[in-house]
Amino acid sequence: MQPSAPPFDERLTAPRSWWFIAFGIGVACALMLLPLGALPMLAGLVGGTAAAAAAVSSYGSARIRVVAGALVAGDARIPLSALGEPEVLDAEDAYAWRTHKADARAFMLLRSYVGTAVRVEVTDPQDPTPYVFLSTRDPKGLAAALTAVPAA
Repeated sequence: MQPSAPPFDERLTAPRSWWFIAFGIGVACALMLLPLGALPMLAGLVGGTAAAAAAVSSYGSARIRVVAGALVAGDARIPLSALGEPEVLDAEDAYAWRTHKADARAFMLLRSYVGTAVRVEVTDPQDPTPYVFLSTRDPKGLAAALTAVPAA
């Protein structure tokens, strides 16, 4: 295994439609400032679009990686030795684990626009987190990376 190339690396970017919505928010800001003149309207368009785009970009910047014997999901870094076998969830199972099967103590990296997920039991007896739930567009690839990499 090459240390420079992680076996799994995914960025959960926001869908394209959200960027159009961000532009629509900029247009709405421009229309609110229309009675004040052309320059304030232009400032509202630019400022509203920039603020909405920054919010979309921030929310869509979640990253999931398996690297150096650890699962890195968002701000969490979990050693692979503390994780059990990964369970690949299709859209229906992922929805169930996000809703009525969910445990409030679980670590969940959820993105509403990603239908599939991976659920991994936490085997560390000192950790109160029962499992890790990660929205991913490539659940089989993530599960393979979690099982293929030996825990360091």
